[in-house]
Amino acid sequence: MSKHMIFHHPLPLNPEATSASGIRPIKMLEAFRAYGYVVDLVVGYSSERKSSIKAIKDKVFKGTIYDFVYSESSTMPTILADQHHLPLNPFLDFNFFNFCNKRNIPIGLFYRDIYWAFDDYGRGLNFIKVFIAKLSYKYDLINYKKYLTKLYLPSIEMGEYVPIGNKEIFEALPPGHDIYDFSESDKKSTRSDCLNFFYVGGMSSHYEMHILLEVLMQYPQVNLTICTRESEWLAVKSEYPELANNINVVHKNGPEMLSLMEKADIFSLFVKPQEYREFASPVKLYEYLGHTKPIVCTQGSLAGKFVERNNIGWVIPYSQKELKIFIERIIDNPGEIELIQKNMQPIAIEHTWLARAKQVIKDLVK
Repeated sequence: MSKHMIFHHPLPLNPEATSASGIRPIKMLEAFRAYGYVVDLVVGYSSERKSSIKAIKDKVFKGTIYDFVYSESSTMPTILADQHHLPLNPFLDFNFFNFCNKRNIPIGLFYRDIYWAFDDYGRGLNFIKVFIAKLSYKYDLINYKKYLTKLYLPSIEMGEYVPIGNKEIFEALPPGHDIYDFSESDKKSTRSDCLNFFYVGGMSSHYEMHILLEVLMQYPQVNLTICTRESEWLAVKSEYPELANNINVVHKNGPEMLSLMEKADIFSLFVKPQEYREFASPVKLYEYLGHTKPIVCTQGSLAGKFVERNNIGWVIPYSQKELKIFIERIIDNPGEIELIQKNMQPIAIEHTWLARAKQVIKDLVK
């Protein structure tokens, strides 16, 4: 007998997405299907969702039983997610959630971030647009409180910043990773004489890496590859010193990016600490884990706590002095890399996208 579920996302799904907000819905959808679910989609812009909701309601009236609804929120408020960002269908999604509630279909929703609640949100933007956006975010929360069985967060720590009364519905559902081939994990490292660091992700004010670059440029026997969007690098390039030959900025994705990751010895999340980092759960942390290469993180970040707790890398204060001490130690003792790598495979298996979907199923299926 087929198992049925509903997958909701207020934007079109993009299998070619390169940003975390686009990748996650695709990966979760694939994972639910891997567990044998027949998935009915309520995705796309509001006109598409309206049509899908009507079709699903017809199925319910004809006897289809859905185990649950899983929703991936947008970085934008739900009612502003259309291309024109006008709230022309303000009741569409939450009326559908109400319909599901009345038919005892549990709903779990992943709430992506809480940037909007911080003081620097919207700085430099039109005051009226920022005001409307914040009202719309609050409208989302009012409805989440009313209709959700579970409100999934990147980390439970983020819950302290989410202004919603019934925090008992909060559950952590961090990013995951694909299952990579661990068959090479037990083989001896084939590293060259150089130590290869790798970073993939944004280069905005949320990912400042000035100390990392300044320090590594002093060690020609250490290479750093930064894989980021060209537009993001061009926007911040002037803030960084002229790069030495051992720092390489590339703009790759897909197989080309994976090939670069395989050549790395250490993955970097050594970025400037910020309040948001205390609860942010970056996708790249779990991508790194999936490749079973040790991770170097900044002290004071949630990623750092995860790395330290699971012994899958090193956690260092954000200072030139401390980073230099670490770099010189690893240059002198490269065996540390392999020792930590041996811890990573069993941890990695616990944090796949399949594991995330399994958690949702366990939480929501009655």
